[in-house]
Amino acid sequence: MGLVAREIEKRGIPTICISSAYDITHAVRPPRAVFLNFPLNHQTGKPNDPALQTQILRDTFRAFETLSAPGQILTLPYVWDPNDASWEQNDYGPGFALYGVGTPLPGQDAFPERTLRRAERPDSV
Repeated sequence: MGLVAREIEKRGIPTICISSAYDITHAVRPPRAVFLNFPLNHQTGKPNDPALQTQILRDTFRAFETLSAPGQILTLPYVWDPNDASWEQNDYGPGFALYGVGTPLPGQDAFPERTLRRAERPDSV
């Protein structure tokens, strides 16, 4: 999404990305992003929880007011389940593989395979 966001911004339209993969977002460096430590594909909150979803979207839009430099990522304070972080092992645990990694298309040279993991964030962030 970061690459698309940059192209949209070149045309004068401000963008913001909502991410649940900090390491990938940090590598791509979209113009602006917020991060939620939620399972993949749940960037806007838990299913059937419109109050949480609304608050996440409001905080995301408020980030336009605080993110001042390109590539900044604001971590939102929400927690998926304070008593259970087992979803992190399901998303990034043993056997985790990214789609499209490892097999080149016919006629293309192979490319090196990398395994990504959730980035450690310094305490000062």
